[in-house]
Formats: sequence, C-alpha cells, structure tokens
Amino acid sequence: MSDRDDIFKRADEFLAVFRRGAEFTRELVEENQRLRGQIVEVDRRDNDAAQDTTEWGKLRQQLLTHIEGLEVEKEDVLERLRALEEENRQFANRYVEIEEENNNLANLYVASYQLHSTLDLSEVLKIIIEIVINLVGAEIFCVYVHDDKTGLLEPVAAEGEKVPAFPSVPMGTGIVGVSVASGDTHATDSNGSADYESPIVSIPLRVEDRPIGAIAIFKLLAQKEQFTLLDHELFTLLAGHAATAIFAAELHAQSERKLNTIQGFIDLLTK
Repeated sequence: MSDRDDIFKRADEFLAVFRRGAEFTRELVEENQRLRGQIVEVDRRDNDAAQDTTEWGKLRQQLLTHIEGLEVEKEDVLERLRALEEENRQFANRYVEIEEENNNLANLYVASYQLHSTLDLSEVLKIIIEIVINLVGAEIFCVYVHDDKTGLLEPVAAEGEKVPAFPSVPMGTGIVGVSVASGDTHATDSNGSADYESPIVSIPLRVEDRPIGAIAIFKLLAQKEQFTLLDHELFTLLAGHAATAIFAAELHAQSERKLNTIQGFIDLLTK
C-alpha cells in the first residue's frame, strides 16, 4: 500500500469517527432538549397543580359560605313556619271559641224569647231552670222570688235538690240577700259548695230598684271547670230578662186574680 492510499484510509477512518462523534453529539443535544422539555412540563404541571389547589380552596370556601347562608335561610323559614303554625292554631282555637260564643248567644236569644213568650209563672220558672242548666252549666241551684209582704226571698224552683232544702233568705242578709239588695252579682271561682246558705254565684233579679228575686248556684256540672267571661255576660243578661219575665208573670197573675174577683162579684150581684 502506498503512502497516498494510507492517508486516504486514515482520512476515511477519521471522518467515520467524526461522524460518529457528531451523531453522538446530536443525540446528546436532542436528549438534553427532551429532558429540558420534560422538566418544563413537570414545572408547568406543578404550577398548575398549585394554582388548582388555590382555586379549589377558594371554591370550597365559597361553597361553605353559601351552605352556611342556606342553613341560616332554612332556619329562618322554619321559624316563620312555626310562627305561622302557632298563629293558625291560635286562630283555629279563637274560631272555635267565637263559634261557641255565637252558639251560646243564639241559645240565649232563643231562651230570652221563650221567657217573654209566656205569662205563666210556672212556665217562666221552667225556662229559667233550662237556661241555667244548658247555658251556665249548673248542677245544683235555686230560684228565689221576693215576697213583698214578708220581705223574704223564698225558694220557688230548684234543680239538683228539692225546693224545701233551700232556706228562705231575708233581704240584705247572707250572700243572696246582700246581692239582691245591692243589685251586684256575686261569683267565685269555686266549683261547688255544700252550704246552701253560701252559693258560689248569686244573680240578683231586679226591675229598676224593685227586688224580684235571685238565682243562686251552688254546684257546677262536672264538665264545667270554671266560669268564663261569656258566663259573666250571661249572668247580666239572664238577670235582666229573668227579672222582667217573673215580674210580668206576677203582674199577670195578680190581674187575673183581681179580674176573677171582680167577675165573681159581678156574677154575685147579677144573680
């Protein structure tokens, strides 16, 4: 082999080595760029993750705040609902009370009409007894009528006991006598009394300043626990209507007796 050929051979070997070095260098550069790209991608993902965590924290806080607001709003709505339910319950109870009052007043109107629909004293007393039983709810009571001759309040009708069980009462004496003399109704919160000289209620019956009698209540029915405001109104209304009904029946009875006496005298003279 000549020197020329040897030089070309070495040149070829050098170029081959150079090419391999260049190729290796290129591969190193590409690998370096790939690794740098991966590092950048990892950094970006880390930043995005960090940003996502921050945003999620903000969103979570907003959601919690909104939930708390909804809880407060729910409690407010529930409170208003409870208030409305209580108001509806009170309204319903008041409606029942008004219906009962209207029913009692209607019954009283009917009873008052019945009182003034007859001039028979025994019928008037029966109607008074029915009113006191059905509207007042009394179990034991007595109706007194004032005797103008003796000045005594005499028992003439009763419920729960026979009439003789109740004593006569002088005007101005005892609960009944004082009540009729003053014109003031006596009422206690007691449900009953075994003492027939001490009623729990005494309703004076008067026409203007003239004493007519009294209604004395000694015991209430078992279902009647206490008196209501309507009961006290009934006492007042009953006192006026019962008094005038008894007074009118007595006047009618007196006029009938006088008329019969006069008619008898006329018949005697004409025979």
